[in-house]
Amino acid sequence: MLQVNMFEAKSDLSALVKSLETHKEDKIFIARNGKPIVQMTLIPNQPKKKRIGSAKGKFTIPDAFDSWDNEIEEMFGDNV
Repeated sequence: MLQVNMFEAKSDLSALVKSLETHKEDKIFIARNGKPIVQMTLIPNQPKKKRIGSAKGKFTIPDAFDSWDNEIEEMFGDNV
């Protein structure tokens, strides 16, 4: 548990969020005039999004895809 004042929370918000994400802190209290008024915690059970394979099944690659390499090389000559 960490307690910070309002000014520090405004100045270092990203660092405070990072300390929650890395589990360095489990709760952060934001205080005004030394009195805690806000509690910051992580939202539980956030599903992680996967980028790899996110387009799987959305399009198909033609069977002749690799054979086009030779045609493209011929179009550009020795400049490839």
